[in-house]
Amino acid sequence: MGRLVVVSNRIADPRKTAAGGLAVALGEVLNNTGGLWFGWSGKVVDDAESDDVHVQHAGPVKLATVDLSKADYDEFYLGYSNGVLWPVFHYRLDLADFDAGYIAGYRRVNQLFARKLMPLLEPDDVIWVHDYHLIPLAAELRALGCKQRIGFFLHIPLPPPLLLAAIPGHDWLIRALFAYDLVGFQSNADLDHFSRYVETEAHAQPVEDGRWRAFGRTVQAGAFPIGIDVAEFMQLTAAPEAVEMYERMKDEYSRRKLLVGVDRLDYSKGLPQRMRAFREFLERNPELRSSATLIQIASPSREDVSAYSDLLHELESLCGSINGNFGELDWMPVRYIHRTVARARLPGLYRASRVALVTPLRDGMNLVAKEFVTAQDPEDPGVLVLSRFAGAAEQLREALLVNPYDREGTAAAIGLALHMPLEERRSRHGAMMKTIRRFDVHWWCESFLEALRQAQPEEKGTSWLRL
Repeated sequence: MGRLVVVSNRIADPRKTAAGGLAVALGEVLNNTGGLWFGWSGKVVDDAESDDVHVQHAGPVKLATVDLSKADYDEFYLGYSNGVLWPVFHYRLDLADFDAGYIAGYRRVNQLFARKLMPLLEPDDVIWVHDYHLIPLAAELRALGCKQRIGFFLHIPLPPPLLLAAIPGHDWLIRALFAYDLVGFQSNADLDHFSRYVETEAHAQPVEDGRWRAFGRTVQAGAFPIGIDVAEFMQLTAAPEAVEMYERMKDEYSRRKLLVGVDRLDYSKGLPQRMRAFREFLERNPELRSSATLIQIASPSREDVSAYSDLLHELESLCGSINGNFGELDWMPVRYIHRTVARARLPGLYRASRVALVTPLRDGMNLVAKEFVTAQDPEDPGVLVLSRFAGAAEQLREALLVNPYDREGTAAAIGLALHMPLEERRSRHGAMMKTIRRFDVHWWCESFLEALRQAQPEEKGTSWLRL
């Protein structure tokens, strides 16, 4: 294998464990190949014509970034990526802003990335593009003459064909995917949505299992569910910060049954629905009042968008209402935290909790579910209540799977989790840990790159016109 080139909207220094398991896993391959990680610097500048590529080195890995102008940031990042693609891909057509004309900025930044990346490429590079911000990048690279193998991985869900077809220019987006040699999805459900779309909307011809031909090119697609770095997270669980958090929580809540939710503040996470289900649980189980406490962490996320400020106010109102209606002088049923909690402390919080509520309305995978299970004491593990609409539900079948839209059903599952016998908790936890260990982040990285290496290249002479 040649040098690995990773392209994503934002980059991370693979030497820093705070960057998370994904950066660590990619960092291993990048280090081994003397690779390149290319993306946006995170800076918004006034000079829209700046040609600068900022390069720094993290050991043998080269980190290269470009700045964005204010117009590019507004149209590419806030506008099309997060104002159109994010809501539609999470099944929220009602929140998508289709009429603002952001697609021009989306195309412009992908062209910028292609122009700046091309001079940095070497002939035997293998290029791995990540996520919805950069769907058309391979097509732009091909138009500039790029012949290297290029893979794409979508970290968020892919919606069913009829929802995808609601996007103006949806056919252009899917055509762009055919410029890749391999397209990866989080789940078999997402892969099924892709296959049904390309066959019904793009009239693609199945070549063989997992390969389709359309627009004069053949693409391979597959499901590659992302995992966590199990060994790294176990080390984090045993580290002083996590142990201190665990001991503090066990001491403070020695008379309570602790539940935990850890999410970004995003409408895809189902936080209002979760709070309503918890209120239903309290109403149904008066004997557990003054006992069950939910710690809900909702980290800030894109709060300059009106949909997020509305969600923030709704969540604050729900938490206040629950505490006002059910709280006592010595007990509040919900502890709501609207800030980011250090990653090093989370394993201790997970381990101290009897139940984790991971109930998104739609999620590509959701690694909090896997981290919670990994942090548990196998002799006395907690219980995972997991939305059936999270990609993780395809793998973690031993969790208590719920429909987050079903308030009464989710409330019943919370009660079942809190009363689950020890032997059943151990059995479910052991089965989930076996899956999490087998399909960890290293398996994900290696299996995708191996599939990309094995993907059949296009015939010589195949050209690609700019979209």
